[in-house]
Amino acid sequence: MELLEIAKANAAKALGTANFDLPASLRTAAKETSQRAAVLSSGAKMETEARKLNHQEVVEEDKRLKLPANWEAKKARLEWELQEEEKKKECAARGEDYEKVKLLEISAEDAERWERRKKRKNPDLGFSDYAAAQLRQYHRLTKQIKPDMESYERQREKQIEKRDKYSRRRPYNDDADIDYINERNAKFNKKAERFYGKYTAEIKQNLERGTAV
Repeated sequence: MELLEIAKANAAKALGTANFDLPASLRTAAKETSQRAAVLSSGAKMETEARKLNHQEVVEEDKRLKLPANWEAKKARLEWELQEEEKKKECAARGEDYEKVKLLEISAEDAERWERRKKRKNPDLGFSDYAAAQLRQYHRLTKQIKPDMESYERQREKQIEKRDKYSRRRPYNDDADIDYINERNAKFNKKAERFYGKYTAEIKQNLERGTAV
């Protein structure tokens, strides 16, 4: 309304009268101008305030960027340690065992979740029996073994070469007596011959001559 009052005062001064009322159209125009001025003034104030807030946010973001990468984790850890110290002091003042109080505050779900996480990190539950201990020892030793693939390939090639040169099947003798029905029976007869041949030689000769009693 300041513009309206100024317009009225200027008109009254120009006409040489103390009381002067502006026409309705001028009063409306002056009122709208005054409102626009108020809006512009309010907008300028809001813009200045927004500029200040933006500057503060930029400064805070710059501070955060200059902090170490794990600052948030360290901060959370420090806050947790401070809370733990406060709880310990409170328990000590009341004459209570902090560890027991802490266990009472842990829910069954949290305890089960903590046990699962502990088992994932360290699945070895310690000694249960000798078989389990032996198995753990086996896994520990095998993890330390580093295979030498070049040496393995050399040994493998030697075995293949040796297998090609050597045959487990004995050469067949056409003049030998046939006293077996298959290869397994022939092996058994050879073993029996080694142990009892001197006792059965005469019996076999008598059977061949037909003079056996």
